[in-house]
Amino acid sequence: MNNFKALVLDKVNDQPKLEVKQLTKNDLSEGEVIIRVAYSSVNYKDGIVGINGQMVESYPLVPGIDLSGTVIESADHRFNSGDEVIATSYKLGTGHSGGFSEIARVPAEWVVPLPEGLTLKESMILGTAGLTAALSVQKLEHNGLEPGNGPVLVAGATGGVGSIAVNILAKRGYEVVASTGKTNETDYLKGIGAERIIHRDEIVDTEQKPIREEKWAGAVDPVGGKTLQYILSTLKYDGSVATCGLTGGIEVATTVIPYISRGINWLGIDSVECPMDKRLDAWNRLGDDLKPTVLSDELVNEISLEKLPETLAKILEGNVRGRTIVKM
Repeated sequence: MNNFKALVLDKVNDQPKLEVKQLTKNDLSEGEVIIRVAYSSVNYKDGIVGINGQMVESYPLVPGIDLSGTVIESADHRFNSGDEVIATSYKLGTGHSGGFSEIARVPAEWVVPLPEGLTLKESMILGTAGLTAALSVQKLEHNGLEPGNGPVLVAGATGGVGSIAVNILAKRGYEVVASTGKTNETDYLKGIGAERIIHRDEIVDTEQKPIREEKWAGAVDPVGGKTLQYILSTLKYDGSVATCGLTGGIEVATTVIPYISRGINWLGIDSVECPMDKRLDAWNRLGDDLKPTVLSDELVNEISLEKLPETLAKILEGNVRGRTIVKM
């Protein structure tokens, strides 16, 4: 394939502009592995890049922080033509041409063999959101979370990370409480495993209380900001929150009180520069014991490259439920 389609982000009159264009391999960033992309996925970070032009290292750029596909050729002995692979995060789609393209070229050290138990499509229904959810659950359990400890809160539960976290936790036997601002999504959240739904306004710290009634044995937090402040003040003794996003803001006002009086844990989750050994373990578990039960129509919306600009705008507005994947 000498020419192929890709979504290209450029800057025109100092404003970001997205356009589907015909490219050649010479237009792509350097790398040892050339991949025929089967699917990519749409993440909040992609919206920040494509619509706001933030986190972009240089223009023009092919966005897309996730991709799955088949190796066409490789200069690295670890990969051969025909291998099914995935690549997520690092500088993909921010400083390196990414997944919103029929052909991608990426460094070999970013490439993960497709795990047993997952198809190329399923791997992108998961994507960075699934990897982040898996890393969050793993770290919570590593720090003592067990199903018998009490309810587990998932903030931003209709988003990509939140939806997958709800389902993984429910599958593993946890009592999942899902928080959302979308009052019409109760059936969806219960369908993917939530036992109880609460409005997001119920878990926002408007009074900056350092400590409140104990409620949660653990929490997955893709929101941050005042939502995280509330969670920290309501964790049960020895409870943990895994923070993996910032849609609610980056500033968090807290005190040492809940940490030294309840022994709580504030756990940071990084899926961008996550070391490859941890990344491989999480992906392999996503094909095994952490594999969600809803990698199907109830969780995913499939679109074309041409629909991407509209979808990227919607995800920043909070108008995308679950996961959206791009079929190439």
